[in-house]
Amino acid sequence: MAHFAQIGLNNKVISVTSINNNVITDTAGIEREDLGTDYLANLTGWAVWKRTWKDGSQRKRFAGKGYTYDEDNDAFLLPKPFPSWILNTETFIWEAPIDYPTDGEYYVWNDAGGNWINAEKPLNNWE
Repeated sequence: MAHFAQIGLNNKVISVTSINNNVITDTAGIEREDLGTDYLANLTGWAVWKRTWKDGSQRKRFAGKGYTYDEDNDAFLLPKPFPSWILNTETFIWEAPIDYPTDGEYYVWNDAGGNWINAEKPLNNWE
């Protein structure tokens, strides 16, 4: 099966669907993304589709609803967890602007304060 992500406004993934590989295989036996996108556009009336691979071998990872398609990097991105987080353009994973503490304790990100808060600390004591 071949998988395709339906791309909406702001390059958000609306859904992911599967089609039979014979739909995307040309007469020379070569799989072509354009055959799948044309097929799905004709079937659904929706124009923008991008192929995605279950093993993440292309476009960085398998697309999911709510992900974003980054055209510049030809990559599917997970939803950004916090406004302050930055995309690592080598791993294509969102990272906090400061490193997670390495003291063995558990922490949660406090976006308002721009820091990691010890998970043991009561929520009403966040600074």
